[in-house]
Amino acid sequence: QVQLVESGGGMVQSGGSLRLSCAVSKIIFVFSDVGWYRQAPGKPREMVAIITSSSNANYADSVKGRFTISRDNAKNTVSLQMNSLKPEDTAVYYCNAITPLTKPSGGFWGQGTQVTVSS
Repeated sequence: QVQLVESGGGMVQSGGSLRLSCAVSKIIFVFSDVGWYRQAPGKPREMVAIITSSSNANYADSVKGRFTISRDNAKNTVSLQMNSLKPEDTAVYYCNAITPLTKPSGGFWGQGTQVTVSS
């Protein structure tokens, strides 16, 4: 069974930092593009950052220069380092893993972790 387990959310003041981690089942990790998405109350889910299986990274314009996504292939994890956090970064953050076979169905999702940034 494929699992994605997120950790590292919490509450922080504006300007602070948090680091999110997503542990992905070993069976799919090496083949997966892994992304972080977020959903704020009343808003649609949006892409934050994606790192491909070959470690190419892409970011939403709103987080460029503040967030860094990385992957550790030895530990089957993808991390999102979030610096200079703003209140508008407050959301539930979800990890997503897509393999070539699961791309049409949207891949696998974690359960989400809450990030709250206070002003």
